[in-house]
Amino acid sequence: MSAARPTLVSLADDLASGRTTSRKLVEECLTRIADPDGEGQRTFIHVDKDAALAAADAMDGLRKANAAPSRFAGIPVSVKDLFDIKGQVTRAGSRALEDSAPADADAPVVARLRRAGFVVIGRTNMTEFAYSGIGINPHYGTPKSAWKREVGHVPGGSSSGAAVSIADRMAYGALGTDTGGSCRIPAAFNGIVGYKPTQRRVPLDGGVPLSTTLDSFGPLANTVECCAILDAVLADEPIKPLQPRAVKGLRLAVPTTVVLDQLDAEVAQTFDRALETLSKLGALVERIEFPEFLDVGIIGMKGGFAAAESYAWHRFLITSKGDVYDPRVSVRIMRGEAITVPEYIEMLAGRRSLVARAAARIAPYDALVMPTTANAPPRIADLANDEAFGRENIRALRNCTMINMMDGCAISLPAHPAGEVPVGLMLAQSGGQDRKLFEIAAGIEGVIRG
Repeated sequence: MSAARPTLVSLADDLASGRTTSRKLVEECLTRIADPDGEGQRTFIHVDKDAALAAADAMDGLRKANAAPSRFAGIPVSVKDLFDIKGQVTRAGSRALEDSAPADADAPVVARLRRAGFVVIGRTNMTEFAYSGIGINPHYGTPKSAWKREVGHVPGGSSSGAAVSIADRMAYGALGTDTGGSCRIPAAFNGIVGYKPTQRRVPLDGGVPLSTTLDSFGPLANTVECCAILDAVLADEPIKPLQPRAVKGLRLAVPTTVVLDQLDAEVAQTFDRALETLSKLGALVERIEFPEFLDVGIIGMKGGFAAAESYAWHRFLITSKGDVYDPRVSVRIMRGEAITVPEYIEMLAGRRSLVARAAARIAPYDALVMPTTANAPPRIADLANDEAFGRENIRALRNCTMINMMDGCAISLPAHPAGEVPVGLMLAQSGGQDRKLFEIAAGIEGVIRG
């Protein structure tokens, strides 16, 4: 990792040696956020300047007293606007919640980050109520992807600001959510790493839900190891050194069902190049049919769990304040109104079967490998038309959604050489295989970018 993209480990070493301080790190991030020529005003909905500086000073003091809560204490992180932070209003990227009461407690995941000494620098922008994989927000603006910023490409959603905050060094770790790819898609579109954990490992309290069945809370950061560190904190597990697995001998399955259909040329080229590299290094890459992925479309035919469960949460709010919702969000929520109780129960049964069958199919392999998204980051200007937006949104979400539906864990790694169109390579496993997946990803991370 170049000096332009410091890691949590390198920052921790700098803090321990006295080469930097938490106050300096926070001040540098605040300066980038405030840069009028940058994306800070669209990346953050709220910046905790005074609180972040006070926390930084406190961490510096604790480190001098040899009492820092962890070696990462004092490193600034961003938090998606979906999470409760004590004393702040949780808007979820919407105007409909602006008059809500401030949260009376941190969400457990926010509390765990603070307990480890991370400094929360602010709340990041997002797709309203997390309901899109594109990242456009008509209320608070849309931060541009780090790719060819002068052109203006979408950042990916729904954790749009989270990814841009990392890409632009406004924070060094970001807390996001992932219901159908919302940590992985923006990571892919911005050339960073995004992780979707096994859902049951990280508590969902204190976050505005999209789909209680599919929601996961996960990190975005510069490297696999950075994400592994943050994931351990979020799951309240010990932080252990990450031992990369050798590529040679890995059994990697490439599903040929659905996820390779209609790829953008740049995505297909980069993906094939990565597979060729892995094969040359001794990985056993096998293309397999994965019929369970066909079931995902059937289960979600009427909008799926996201429509049904978001409508249950929004049904009163959208009745009173539907006029201030993004129409592209409200129309998707309202699909849930037509889903009946028997249909919802059938969806639950269908998913239980899918999870079991998918786990059996993936069992002989170390990981599934697929493109994170079918599309490269579309231009913001090209999505003014609702039809174009809908098409690209589905293409962004399609592959990632498969893993949420199979209750798995997954990570998106940048697979493109520097300067080329950003393309994510996704590695996935069934639920509970998170540590194994991190080790495999750490071994692959350094070799696939050419």
